[in-house]
Amino acid sequence: MTGISDHHVVIVGGGFAGLYAAQSLRRAPVRVTLIDRRNFHLFQPLLYQVATGGLSPADIASPLRSVLRRQRNVCVLRGEVTGFDALGRRVWLGDEGIQYDTLILATGASHHYFGHANWEPLAPGLKSIEDATEIRRRVFEAFERAERETDAVRRQAWMTFAVVGGGPTGVELAGAIGELAHHTLPQDFRRVDTRQTQVFLLEGTGRILPVYDERLSRAAVESLGRLGVTVRTNSVVTDIQPDGVTLCRDGQPEVIAARTVVWAAGVQASPLGAALARATGAELDRQGRVIVAPDLSVAGHPEIFVLGDLAHAPQPDGRPLPGVAPVAMQQGAYVARLIARRLCGQTAPPFHYRDRGSMAVIGRSAAVAQIGKLRLRRFPAWLVWLFVHLMYLVEFENRLLVLLQWGWNYLTRNRSARLITETPKSRDESPWPALPARQRLPETAASRSDDDSGERQI
Repeated sequence: MTGISDHHVVIVGGGFAGLYAAQSLRRAPVRVTLIDRRNFHLFQPLLYQVATGGLSPADIASPLRSVLRRQRNVCVLRGEVTGFDALGRRVWLGDEGIQYDTLILATGASHHYFGHANWEPLAPGLKSIEDATEIRRRVFEAFERAERETDAVRRQAWMTFAVVGGGPTGVELAGAIGELAHHTLPQDFRRVDTRQTQVFLLEGTGRILPVYDERLSRAAVESLGRLGVTVRTNSVVTDIQPDGVTLCRDGQPEVIAARTVVWAAGVQASPLGAALARATGAELDRQGRVIVAPDLSVAGHPEIFVLGDLAHAPQPDGRPLPGVAPVAMQQGAYVARLIARRLCGQTAPPFHYRDRGSMAVIGRSAAVAQIGKLRLRRFPAWLVWLFVHLMYLVEFENRLLVLLQWGWNYLTRNRSARLITETPKSRDESPWPALPARQRLPETAASRSDDDSGERQI
């Protein structure tokens, strides 16, 4: 770093876009303040492995202060931004105002239930550590409930899982649950055979992974089938209840009796996008994303940039860039370069996304990947997926921990983080009603069964 000037860059959001912007400003003559309501950077692409017991939360999260500790021009603040003063160039943390010369807003997106907010407690999405541990609790609690259930129909409902949304997150979640049920858990339970588990992947369009090559979509269906996952395309969810999912498939209604539902069907932008629009007059799209200029700035405010999932950045064909990690990383690095060039009185060309490929993993030794014109399936794609995700983890310690855990999981098919953890909220607001007393096994019967088996339960 050549020296720190008075130019103050405030970055809101410590995800991929915000963190890469901060790191890319390490040699720029600026002061940087990174604000996030969490004190860690989360590697979201591996959240599904936390949700299915393959990794622990700490394996994919890195403290922001630790990541940036050697970057002397960065100050990290833990707080929640509540509003903006575009004319005065301030962001508000409650009653506290922080002045900026350049503002970078990268607060991502949350779940979108398409007007059915009542579905959220019944079908959690996967965007945060809390989401992942809640899904993990529900998945493993479902098997525990099945172990105690005496009625065959109700037992099967506990062992039926529905994943709504056939994009990469939905495919990875469904595959991981299928692998868990058919390969990891069969020896852990005595009264149920977890290999009878049914996993449904529900997609509203004509095929899963719709943005991938059609051959890779077919390969994904085949790989999921080997894990016991049933793919239902052209299936639009019309209702979710504690005891199942109602969908419309090819115009016909259908009910799937599933006690565990996971949502991977849609996202909506962070509410800070609307707050910024009120302060600047910026336009929003239907998902609440801020429509940005080719250089990712807000119209009429060249000092404000919006990145990542919060930005609607049109491509040459008019479609917005996808909300994936590589886009956010490249945008963060681009804006950092643009700021440095502006301080030198120079300009920069518009942002151009370099698509280096897309991939999704489907259980052990199976994945699909498209890299330019190259199409990979099964084990070769899985190896590429492993390498890429390891390299994108922020800290070396996380890379080492995840590599060791993956190696152990591969050799043993064991998932060591199969913990059922509860919060007061999960206990008080569970969508699952307590089992009536007549459904519970007598204490003596349960004790005898345990004694006969001589084995433990999860």
